[in-house]
Amino acid sequence: MALTSHKALEGKKADKVEIKRALLSVFDKTGVVDFAKALVEHKVEILSTGGTARKLKEAGVPVTMVNDYTGNPEILNGRVKTLNPHIHGGLLAVRGNELHEAELKREKIGLIDMVVCNLYPFEQTVAKGGDWNTCIENIDIGGPSMIRSAAKNSNYVTIVSSPSQYEELVATMKKNGGCTELAQRRRLARDAFTQTAKYDTAISKYMLSQDL
Repeated sequence: MALTSHKALEGKKADKVEIKRALLSVFDKTGVVDFAKALVEHKVEILSTGGTARKLKEAGVPVTMVNDYTGNPEILNGRVKTLNPHIHGGLLAVRGNELHEAELKREKIGLIDMVVCNLYPFEQTVAKGGDWNTCIENIDIGGPSMIRSAAKNSNYVTIVSSPSQYEELVATMKKNGGCTELAQRRRLARDAFTQTAKYDTAISKYMLSQDL
């Protein structure tokens, strides 16, 4: 039986999208404080987790913890932090789609317009000779999930997957009064999917190299 692909969903067309709420959760914290401060200048609400939230708070950046935002605690030694409908619903909802907007209202889920995320250092852990359990613990789950959700919805959501992208985004938002642009969001989505593909390839190569 032939498989049928999903049909495109109806939603509003948007070139410039104002960033009102952003989720920051990064392993590599290079430049994240200055970037967060630039977001706050545009009155962006900052959601964050763990070490990223601590670093931002220490620098005086106003932060809402993800567990406070979702109403669910971080559990399992941090293995489950952002895997939550209040996060992924807010990222994947098609703006202007009546069904999506009704479901968000029913479930009391707010929109998230930007994700800033980079991943646990799996390849570096392998390169340092980490054993199986150590390497496995450095496989990021929540990060790639958020990156993919944000990148899939790049018609509306901005995915920032590398500190090297901060400067460009600050300039764009300054030029556009706190908005990002569609072409930019799609380029960032392409970069994000390329990154997660490389990450998964590294995990696969590691597992194939093991005598299981």
